[in-house]
Amino acid sequence: MINILFSLLVAAPTHAEIVEKTVAIVNSELVLESDFKELEKRIGKPGLIDESLLFDKPSSILKGNRKAQLDYLINEKLLQSEVKRLNLVVTNDRVDSEIKDMAKRNNVSEAELLNIIKGQGLTAEEYKAFLKDSIEKRSLMDAEIISKLRISDEDALNEYLKTSPNSRPSIDEFSVSHIFFNPKKGGAEAAIKRAETVLGKLRGGDNFETLAQQFSEDPNFSAGGSLGTFKSGEFLPEIEEAISNLKVGETTPVVKSRMGFHIVKLTGKKLTADPKFEKAKERIKAQLLEASFKRQLKAWLQSKRDESFVRINE
Repeated sequence: MINILFSLLVAAPTHAEIVEKTVAIVNSELVLESDFKELEKRIGKPGLIDESLLFDKPSSILKGNRKAQLDYLINEKLLQSEVKRLNLVVTNDRVDSEIKDMAKRNNVSEAELLNIIKGQGLTAEEYKAFLKDSIEKRSLMDAEIISKLRISDEDALNEYLKTSPNSRPSIDEFSVSHIFFNPKKGGAEAAIKRAETVLGKLRGGDNFETLAQQFSEDPNFSAGGSLGTFKSGEFLPEIEEAISNLKVGETTPVVKSRMGFHIVKLTGKKLTADPKFEKAKERIKAQLLEASFKRQLKAWLQSKRDESFVRINE
């Protein structure tokens, strides 16, 4: 009798135990059948689906789509695995502190904040779990991706010019030097010949300033052939046009002006950007940063999948 009772006591828990199906293993993280049910509940609730893991697809793609759900859950488990590996897990105290700060920033009590959240269809427990996950993911993304992104003003300008091809930076101020050839000395044809000869020397590697010293026929010649600094519209239009696409330090071919013939060197310039670009610059940089983040996140997740243990059981 005692033996029968003992066997019943031992067997009862075993028969009562429910073994849940493991759909996938991601390192030490399990994707369980219940995760799919829980994910279905999250769809449509504000903030409970991480849009960045959908890569510009709507969250509705997850509704009833087992394959999309599995892919999403594997990505979530990869992030959780990395959070643990890098020791970025946050405590419940940190979550509570974040809620206090959030309430303070919005000039409401914690109870009022949680009521607002409840009005959006979330329980306090759901929101705290979401907040914990968000803080951990943010720390992970900052460490692994965001801190490595660089978007410069030049990147923003190039993007702006793609959508506004008629807008471009204008030269506000430029400094130039020249080697001048006077057509009054033997006529225009002879002056052009002298200019072409000197241009050949320059292209052969001779120093511009030295050539200017030796060959310039400018009666007001100054050291190195310097003409000074001018604002746009203040100088000979032929020369302004010739230097418009030069980088600092580059020289023009022979340029004809009403005065004669010149070889011009751009020695300095200041650019003033289109005011419309200046107004749109920060918005464009934010858009480029977001696009770059999405590309890098996709590549990072793929690399983590490649180097992680991922086994799918269905």
